[in-house]
Amino acid sequence: MYEYVETPVFEETELFARGIGQSTDVVQKEMFTFEDKAGRSLTLRPEGTAPICRAYVEHGMHKRAQPVKLWYWGPFFRHEAPQAGRFRQFSQVGAEVLGTDEPSADAELIVLLSQLLEGCREVSVRISSLGNPRTRSAYRDELRDWLGAREGELSEPVRARLDLNPLRAFDSDDAGTQAVMAEAPKLIDRLDDEDAEHFAAVRSLLDDAGLAYEVDPGLVRGLDYYTRTVFEFESGVLGAQAALGGGGRYDGLVELLGGSPTPGVGWAAGIERILLAQPEPVEGPPRGVFVAVAKPERREEAFGVANDLRAAGVAAELEHTTRSLKGQLKQADRLGVRHTVILGDAFELKDMETGEQREVDGVQEVLREVA
Repeated sequence: MYEYVETPVFEETELFARGIGQSTDVVQKEMFTFEDKAGRSLTLRPEGTAPICRAYVEHGMHKRAQPVKLWYWGPFFRHEAPQAGRFRQFSQVGAEVLGTDEPSADAELIVLLSQLLEGCREVSVRISSLGNPRTRSAYRDELRDWLGAREGELSEPVRARLDLNPLRAFDSDDAGTQAVMAEAPKLIDRLDDEDAEHFAAVRSLLDDAGLAYEVDPGLVRGLDYYTRTVFEFESGVLGAQAALGGGGRYDGLVELLGGSPTPGVGWAAGIERILLAQPEPVEGPPRGVFVAVAKPERREEAFGVANDLRAAGVAAELEHTTRSLKGQLKQADRLGVRHTVILGDAFELKDMETGEQREVDGVQEVLREVA
């Protein structure tokens, strides 16, 4: 079972600088950082995994039966150029499994995210492996040298961070850089036997679950803490901001934050992007009842009628102004209700779609009519 966990909206800046990595765009350009009254540097959380790993260490979760399975959701913050599917304040839901390096945990989380996204349109899944830190470091040096020999063909942003993090070149949308990266050596071809076996086991479990995926050797995550399995879910209807969610394994992060060596794996998905990838909504028939008052002395009665309708589960809107009856009916139209109760000389019900209006015998008959 996954337990809900909630971490603070802001954390000490050092948590993200250490956990995410100084070379990442998140730390270099996207964090909202400020100094509090005590002179401490604090940052609005840009992601959820590092705070959960901090909580795992500080609150003794390592003493519990392992693995510890957690989920979370809430607001996150990144200083980015707002556009469709990308906001400076956004909502994420995520899940983490700490305390096991078994491939089954990776596969379980990938399948879990696929189930969450079942209602989205044109969903595809890419997976890869980044191996262990030693393999990754050696590959980073190899890739840096390889790209250095072709530096003139790379975009300026990629050249600027070539020494710091050459793997980010795989994320470039520059045509020249993409042509170079298509021929670049791939980390997935440099995995040692243990990491290759782990990745093969993850793929086998996904195959058994019937989940279609693409192995993408160029898939790199934007945060430095990832090791071994990485994955990303995308929707073809979202355009440039196609990512719905993703994640991977981060076996060294807990130790980096002061805990004992603890493997971990998890994902996060953007709520706003999930909503954008949903099928186009189909408008249903107008709902609810508007309670109009044609005689001022019946206002108190109208309040009771609206309450009775709400208590019976019917959405009811009460007239709160001194509009004329004609103005009230126009307001009912604007609200899109199907029926209007009119309290005048009689108790009447008007069908806003057909225009039919007739006298009824109180709230109970209204309820039978609108059911």
